Amino acid sequence: MTDEKKPRRRPRSDGQRNRENLLKVAKAAFTAGEIDIPLDEVARRAEVGIGTLYRHFPNRDALIEAVYRAELDRLADAAPVLAAQHPPVEALRAWMRLFVDYIAAKQVIAPALNGLMGGTSALYAQSGTVLQNAIEKLVAAAVASGDISTEIEPLDLLRALAGVSNYAAGPGWETSAKRLVDILIAGSRASTS
Repeated sequence: MTDEKKPRRRPRSDGQRNRENLLKVAKAAFTAGEIDIPLDEVARRAEVGIGTLYRHFPNRDALIEAVYRAELDRLADAAPVLAAQHPPVEALRAWMRLFVDYIAAKQVIAPALNGLMGGTSALYAQSGTVLQNAIEKLVAAAVASGDISTEIEPLDLLRALAGVSNYAAGPGWETSAKRLVDILIAGSRASTS
């Protein structure tokens, strides 16, 4: 059997736990402003050896990128879960509120991301596609249910929320942005006349 045809092995549970812990520790360090934290310090705080860190993340850029992708995956994975748990417009509202949290996390790790050797263009392009796919499905369900207008463009909702991040300099901006979610949902409602 060639390598291409071999089924991929699932990571061992301890390996997966180590990876998730390394990501958590790295994100916490970036959040605290420790953008240049040494990788051996990340490993120490995660209570793993440096070899374990390098097994998961061959270099600093790989770790930074993985922290960002974990946040993106968390948001993308939430869309179908929310759709299964809530009426369509409420699933959309809940996802948009999570999008605000994603923007906040992205801002926290932005200084580290800006230091990536290859830049962020490809990473951000991929994230745009992932986010657009998630919101398109949620909006389509809300339109199909009659909760929101057929004139609503999913990308417009993302743009409105992303625009908030340009004014996210002060404390409490997330609360304001989440109020904007409610305004956007109210303004997106289907006409009853």
